[in-house]
Amino acid sequence: MPSKTPTPSTDTEFVRGLGLFDSVMVVIGVMIGSGIFIVSADMSRRIGSPGWLLVAWVIAGLLTIAAGLSYGELASMMPRAGGMYVYLREAYSPVFGFLYGWTLFTVIQTGTIAAVAVAFAIFAGVLWPGIAESHYLIAPIHLSSHYAISLSTAQLLALLVIVLLTWTNSRGLEYGKKVQNTFTVAKTAALLGLIVIGLWLGRNAHALRFNFGHFWQFSGYVPLRPGLDATTAFGLFVALCVTQTGSLFSADSWHDITFAAGEVKDPQRTLPRALAIGTIVVIVLYLLANVAYLTTLPLPAIQHAPSDRVATAVLRVVYPGAGRALMAIAIMVSTFGCVNSLVLAGPRAYYAMARDGLFFRAASRLSRAKVPGWSLWIQGAWAAVLVLPRTYNPATRTYGSLYNDLLDYVISAALVFYVLTIAGLFRLRRKRPEAERPYKAFGYPIVPALYIAGAGIITIVLIAFRPSTTWPGLAIVLCGLPVYAWLARKQKAGEGRGTASP
Repeated sequence: MPSKTPTPSTDTEFVRGLGLFDSVMVVIGVMIGSGIFIVSADMSRRIGSPGWLLVAWVIAGLLTIAAGLSYGELASMMPRAGGMYVYLREAYSPVFGFLYGWTLFTVIQTGTIAAVAVAFAIFAGVLWPGIAESHYLIAPIHLSSHYAISLSTAQLLALLVIVLLTWTNSRGLEYGKKVQNTFTVAKTAALLGLIVIGLWLGRNAHALRFNFGHFWQFSGYVPLRPGLDATTAFGLFVALCVTQTGSLFSADSWHDITFAAGEVKDPQRTLPRALAIGTIVVIVLYLLANVAYLTTLPLPAIQHAPSDRVATAVLRVVYPGAGRALMAIAIMVSTFGCVNSLVLAGPRAYYAMARDGLFFRAASRLSRAKVPGWSLWIQGAWAAVLVLPRTYNPATRTYGSLYNDLLDYVISAALVFYVLTIAGLFRLRRKRPEAERPYKAFGYPIVPALYIAGAGIITIVLIAFRPSTTWPGLAIVLCGLPVYAWLARKQKAGEGRGTASP
């Protein structure tokens, strides 16, 4: 088994340079990407009702805030670099922590970096048409009938963004923090501006009459499967659960600040506050944004927004000529800041894994700038690799992106890890009752239990009604088991020779 040597309760190698404001900026910055500007279109097609669309967002908001309030206790109890990896390791066993870290590195963090970087490039193409996924520097080279590899101008720009932000974060925490704070403030202001425009300037009688005059009525919905749609009680229940893949994961990664706990000032107090403030602020903004959509656009316009770009459709109502460009700039700011948050946070988890002998040995050391430099670059390299592969549909002769499929696959797996982590809160209360807990979970045991129940039900529904995207994700997680067994044997052999990892 990996080393069980006791570790200090806090990290001493890092520079503690993140205050409360900085930490809140990381939470907000990593949550707000491009999802809030897009996913309401698909959600509205599956639900088919203005009122139930807002209910779906309320469900996502309550679950996200409940999770953030619950994680606060774990963060204050174990304020060390690694976040969920450490919590799962301590609550259960190293194998649980490793499986999360394995999935984080292979798909969750790196795949999201790739996806958001390409989103930045796609919206840059609105301003500079030469940047597009169909403008190839290297045309697709088919590896099989369904997979290819290519390099387009959009992919190239995404690669440059990943390299740039990896480099700035490798220069030291101060560099990454400045980029983070600047872009998070800017994109929060942009989202607020969109809300104000939608609620006041875009407000019109037609949208109000259609959406709020028929608040709970169904129209324009897409069946979930033959014979099942949102117009029945059971169909509505399934639709609300299935659409959480949009709303819940547009608000995902809120816990990434816990990866960098070793660099947070007074982490026992700062981390719980940052999680609470950040999640509440973002959820309020997301709900207001959807209200703004409904006051500006009738539901059919939301359901059929071109390329699902609902926010762009809102600005086009108010600014017919410049709306598309304005929204592109806002999303570029948002996605750039989001990539920076993801790049900054992830390597701290790999650092913690490496300290336990569960990742590349070089990742266990900090650079001269007191950041996990090697982890930053290996993360950037793998994220860059994920930008290049393309999926291919022979029937329509269209190309997609492999990372999108991978992220769809691990959505259910990520929910399972969240449920396990918050269940670990109950386990650690029994396992370590004497442990110092500067902050205790708000509403314990009811709030954490409600999250476990809600997220658990959503996971079960996804497994039952989305098996094609659920089981592959669980398979990705389980592929980590032989890797863990190999690392455990390797470390055991090293201990026998007196050369074990740190």
